[in-house]
Amino acid sequence: MTDYKTLIDAETWAFIERTNSYYPPDTIDYTVAQQREIYDRMCREFFAGYPEAVAVETSAIAAPSHDIPVRIYRNAVPDKSAMVLYVHGGGFILGGLDSHDDVCAELCARTGYEVVSVDYRLAPEHLHPAAFDDALNAFEWAARTYDRSVVLCGDSAGGNLCAAVAHATRGHAKRPIGQVLIYPGLGGDRSKGSYLVHAEAPMLTMRDLEFYKNIRTGGVDRGTDITQSPLADADFTNLPPTVLITAQCDPLSSDGEAYRDRIIAAGGHAIWTEEKGLVHGYLRARHTVGRARASFTRIVDAVAALGQGNWRW
Repeated sequence: MTDYKTLIDAETWAFIERTNSYYPPDTIDYTVAQQREIYDRMCREFFAGYPEAVAVETSAIAAPSHDIPVRIYRNAVPDKSAMVLYVHGGGFILGGLDSHDDVCAELCARTGYEVVSVDYRLAPEHLHPAAFDDALNAFEWAARTYDRSVVLCGDSAGGNLCAAVAHATRGHAKRPIGQVLIYPGLGGDRSKGSYLVHAEAPMLTMRDLEFYKNIRTGGVDRGTDITQSPLADADFTNLPPTVLITAQCDPLSSDGEAYRDRIIAAGGHAIWTEEKGLVHGYLRARHTVGRARASFTRIVDAVAALGQGNWRW
């Protein structure tokens, strides 16, 4: 059994306990409406505000069947060499423009890039591939609208959606210049690696993952669908340079390693960093936990470098 008392430091334990006080580990046993209420309240409690240099506008983009809400973050001293399309986490059933609001604002402030956060449709009201379709439509809108390169960035479920978009658009004339995937679930082999070692990790367990997978698809097994599980793709050529950053104490961590290996084997650029002693969802700890603060700096630096077309790893 994994000894989290030695792997996880006191600062991170304090973050875990604070999170659990707002979002108890048994929250997946509640109704989806209750889960959203609990999650939204937790996000409000962790909200860190906007940096002074950032202006924010909430808008919408037209998709074939509906409008997709977006929030646009602009820096007072912009760097127009790239823009960032940010796709939030939340197990495909939680989150929206407010849940990762301050993360996007800080990413804008620290890179200078304009950041567009996408409010994709959630399950179970909208089953897969609704979220993927919205993320893809948002990317295609950004590629048409901006006269600059697009960097994909997302955490957890959002990392999954970013990777799926990267696979779907690699043949486009204007494809993503890079992607930064933060503790993503990419459809890896659940019979080995972190899925076994960290099956009962704080903040995310295998039971949670099964719940989110089933509610996303309505219980239909779609494991070979690469828009749901990018690691199921047989072809990893021509993908954008990819930075994967995962948490050690997270059942999803091995997906980062597997995805990196597939890209490199296909002749592409990818790097995977497993953050020691961190847990799923640690972006909310970036102001209170030293390890999370350092990791967020690595994330910001990766987004900045990829936006410049600079592969420095």
